[in-house]
Amino acid sequence: MTRLALVCLLPALAGAQDMIGRGADIFAKSCATGYCHGPKGGSGSTAPRLAARGFSEDYISQTIRRGVPGTAMPAFGDILPREQLAAVIAYVDSLNGITPRNPQPEAEPEKKLPPEAAQGRELFFDSLRGFGRCSTCHQVDGFGIPVASPIAKIPADAAALRQLATPEIHTATANGETFPALIVSQGKNQTKLYDLTSPPPVLRTFAPAVVTLKEGSDWRHAGVLPAYSDAELQNILAFLRAAAAP
Repeated sequence: MTRLALVCLLPALAGAQDMIGRGADIFAKSCATGYCHGPKGGSGSTAPRLAARGFSEDYISQTIRRGVPGTAMPAFGDILPREQLAAVIAYVDSLNGITPRNPQPEAEPEKKLPPEAAQGRELFFDSLRGFGRCSTCHQVDGFGIPVASPIAKIPADAAALRQLATPEIHTATANGETFPALIVSQGKNQTKLYDLTSPPPVLRTFAPAVVTLKEGSDWRHAGVLPAYSDAELQNILAFLRAAAAP
């Protein structure tokens, strides 16, 4: 390779590495929850390993864009902005030995957040908190796992958030076991639900005759928020209010 060709290639390589790094950050916040995939493309509790699988570039792109019907893998093409989507695809490509060929799309402007809300955003997706982070169950701005619906009315303070009840949660009983549950689907042949006994939520499937569901539950957010202090929860609430603003 001539010196001129090498000089021309270096900016492209740097751009590819920047895109992969951005994709790694998005993956860690939205995909590597342990409930889904594991860190650095490893396997999680419900999703397979992605690293070193020999996937093709087209297969990776189409799967990430379109999702996998019938599973918890969403269509990120309908969720993430173009730049973020391209970055995630580039990162998963890199886990399979593929160097990104396409230039990174122009980044879409991000919403400017006040300092308190910006800190809350980092706390909401903080991967160091493991399953105790908010994004294990909630999705905001395309990041996180949409196990639960968005909070319709944002609590006034940390104490109200800890005691927040979720009307969608039922009390399920199956095989002599009772647990709080979020219903995913109910059909003639099977009932799918998330078992909220402990984080992360576990997707379980039962024959309709095996499980009974009762509206209401004594489940509260306090049981899954010990990783956060009241001051940190105040910042998270500031982020949720900013994210919900037009």
